Amino acid sequence: MKPIIYLAADHAGLEHKEYMETFLRDRFPEYEVVDCGPETLNPDDDYPDIIKLAAQGVSDAPNDAKGIIFGGSGEGEAMVANRFHDVRCTVYYGGAQEIVTLSKEHNNANMLSIGARFVTKEESTEIARLWLATKFDPHPRHVRRIAKMNKLTHQIKNQWWKFWQR
Repeated sequence: MKPIIYLAADHAGLEHKEYMETFLRDRFPEYEVVDCGPETLNPDDDYPDIIKLAAQGVSDAPNDAKGIIFGGSGEGEAMVANRFHDVRCTVYYGGAQEIVTLSKEHNNANMLSIGARFVTKEESTEIARLWLATKFDPHPRHVRRIAKMNKLTHQIKNQWWKFWQR
């Protein structure tokens, strides 16, 4: 079974997503690419409705699946993705590429959100290539910090569950 890369975008990132899909299918045949949408341009779309599909896929298999998502800035999309259990989404909208490698090496980011209004389609594929090639550094401090993030997620989820059970 191939590992999966989920793709999703809002209207501002649609062209980048489609370009990325072709790039990934051509250059990374070891991955199954799943396009979560949209299929057509809708300037009135609401990115949470689309991004949640990719984030849920990554959340279901956080050590095996990855996600690459697009929006105008990529910020709102990352905020949606990071609400899902075990998702660690980083944002790239230009500038130093080191931020992408550090997000993987230190935080084991499993989703990448790209600001389509700030990078070209070609730059987005270069960043994705770099991100996919970068490996997590399992230094004890990195593992410890990720475990603490996961613990916080469980605590918050349990607090909400108790609240809703009242």
